Amino acid sequence: MKIVNLLHNPDAGNEDHSEEKLVSLLEANGFECRYSSMNKKNWKKIEEEVDFIVAAGGDGTIRKITKELLARKLSEKTWPIGLLPLGTANNIAQTLEINESTEDIIQSWHHPRTKNFDVGRIRGLPDTTFFLESFGYGLFPFVIRKMKKIDKSAIESSDMEIKTALEILHESIFTYEPKYCELNVDGTDHSGKFLLAEIMNTRLIGPNLFLSPHGDPGDGQFEVILIPQKDKEKLASYVSDKMKGIDEPYHFEQLKGKNIKVMWEGTHVHADDEIIKLEKNEKIEIELREGLLKFLVPN
Repeated sequence: MKIVNLLHNPDAGNEDHSEEKLVSLLEANGFECRYSSMNKKNWKKIEEEVDFIVAAGGDGTIRKITKELLARKLSEKTWPIGLLPLGTANNIAQTLEINESTEDIIQSWHHPRTKNFDVGRIRGLPDTTFFLESFGYGLFPFVIRKMKKIDKSAIESSDMEIKTALEILHESIFTYEPKYCELNVDGTDHSGKFLLAEIMNTRLIGPNLFLSPHGDPGDGQFEVILIPQKDKEKLASYVSDKMKGIDEPYHFEQLKGKNIKVMWEGTHVHADDEIIKLEKNEKIEIELREGLLKFLVPN
């Protein structure tokens, strides 16, 4: 019988997913379960005999677990991660096409496929050293900052939270002024003025923005999405369609690369859902590190 360590964020999303319910499901499907709440300080203590980690939560939960795994010494054991997507956006799970019911996902772990997952290493920031989903400038960090200021008590569901973020984004598209970005991708200059510049590892970011429909976090390359002023209406149409429930991906200018040097005229950037304040024109270097993580995905 495989032993799993369930790392559970009981505050993720808006659905009911209690410790008792998740442990019961895992044990009923033939796994020996060790439980840790992410709200407790001792969740980082994972026993050697554990076969894999179960991350039960959203993208923020996965980032928190990943930060701990990436900090381990090369001589220390690390583990593949099985995802139970219980958060708001679940962009990482959607990118990995983990869309089944909780019980179906658990059953798939008896004969899973292991998927390598690249990590973006960041140089030039004192406290933030990596990203899983995306790193970027412009509209998206602007919207994250606005979302952090709203009263979340009136938001009753994950769908409502995503809808609110899309509404803020749609409104911001028409007021945000594009900024100059000095951008070098694998030695080639792509500088210009942009509403949004995103270095993406997953297919989706933020409120399920499907900006990189062919992205693969295990292919050894980033997708760099650039949206200049001339594509403002196109971006607004895409967001408007999403607000109406039309979920067709739009295709924006896209580059591929592994090593990126970037300097932005503005003062805020995001790494996943974390906002970082910069000095103006601060230079950042991004390096792709191949296959640092492994996720269990259905066959």
